[in-house]
Amino acid sequence: MSCDGRPLRISVFGAGSIGCYVGGRLAAAGAEVTLIGRERVGAEIREHGLRLTDLHGADIRVGAADIAFATGPESAATADLVVVSVKSAGTPEAGAALASAIGSDTVVVSAQNGLGNADTLRAALPEQVVLAAMVPFNVVHRGDGHFHQGSEGDLEIEQHPAVRAFAPVFDDAGLPLHARADFRSVQWAKLLLNLNNAVNALSGLPLREELSQRSFRRAVALAQREALTLLTARGIAVAKLTPLPPQWIPRLLTVPDGVFRVAGSRMLAIDPHARSSMWDDLEAGRRTEVDWISGEIVRLAAVSGTAAPVNARLVELIREAEAGGNRHWSGDALLDDLRSRRGPRKPTGKRQRN
Repeated sequence: MSCDGRPLRISVFGAGSIGCYVGGRLAAAGAEVTLIGRERVGAEIREHGLRLTDLHGADIRVGAADIAFATGPESAATADLVVVSVKSAGTPEAGAALASAIGSDTVVVSAQNGLGNADTLRAALPEQVVLAAMVPFNVVHRGDGHFHQGSEGDLEIEQHPAVRAFAPVFDDAGLPLHARADFRSVQWAKLLLNLNNAVNALSGLPLREELSQRSFRRAVALAQREALTLLTARGIAVAKLTPLPPQWIPRLLTVPDGVFRVAGSRMLAIDPHARSSMWDDLEAGRRTEVDWISGEIVRLAAVSGTAAPVNARLVELIREAEAGGNRHWSGDALLDDLRSRRGPRKPTGKRQRN
C-alpha cells in the first residue's frame, strides 16, 4: 500500500516475459499494475488474462480485467513506481519516453541485464530516484498468457530509503526485495552467471540439458575464468550469490558429469523446458543482449589494455547466429573453438585443466 492507504500504482515498462511475470505477481498481491509493451502481448493478455507458475508449484491467475495494458508511456503518468524491463538496447529510448511522462516523485527501478542501464536512466531522469535491481530467475513464456518461473532466486535491489515504500507489496507477491549496499558487486556476480547465456543460446538446448553436459560447462568456465582474471586485476569485487564463492564456480563446472549431478545439483534445479533469454531472442529473430553480457567483459579488457578472446568469440558467434548462422553447436565443437581463440599457453610442467 502507498502512504495514503490506496493500492500502490506500478507501471511495468517493457512487458516481456520478466515484465509480465513480475507485474502479474504484483497485481495478484493487490497493487494497481499497468503493463506497457507491444500490442501483440496486450492482445494475448486481454484474451487469456495471466497465468503465473513456478517450479515449486505456484499457480496464480490474474484476470484480464484485473491488470491494465497499454502501449504508450503516458499510462505511467500517475505511477508511484515504474519497473523498467526493456532489453538493454532500448534503455535510452525508454528513458526519453518516461522523461516526458512521469513526475519527479516517481521511483524508477531498472530490472534489466547488464551493468549500465540504471545509469542510462538516471541521465534521462535526473529528478527521479532511479535504482538498479537484479532478477536472478528465468521466466518462460508458454503462450496464452502463461509465464513460468523456471529457476530459483530472490530479487536484489540497490539500498535506498525509497525501497521501504514498495517493499511490502513485493513481499506479499512472493518476490521479496533484498536491498544491497554493494550492488555493483551483485551486478558483476549476476553477469558472471549470465556468461552461460551465450553458450546456452548456441547449444540450442534447454538450460538443464546444456548444463548437464561437461563440454558445455567447460565452455562457460573458460568465459568465467577470463572474466574473473580481469575483475581481479582491476580490483573489482564480486558478490557471493550462490553457495559457492564466484571464484570456485568455474572449477565446479569442469568436474565430470556424475560429480556435477551431485555437487552442482542446485544449478540443475531448473525447469526442464527453461532456456536463456538469449535463446528466446534468437528464436524470435530479435537482436540479443550479448553486448551487455559477454560484451561487458570485452570492454573491461579493452580499458585494461588487454583482450578477452573467449568472450569476444562468444559475441562473434551470437552475432553470426543472429544473421542465420549455427545455433546448434555440440559441446565439443564449441569448446574446441573457444580454446583455439586463446592462443598458445605457457608451459608450466603440469597438466593444464579447463
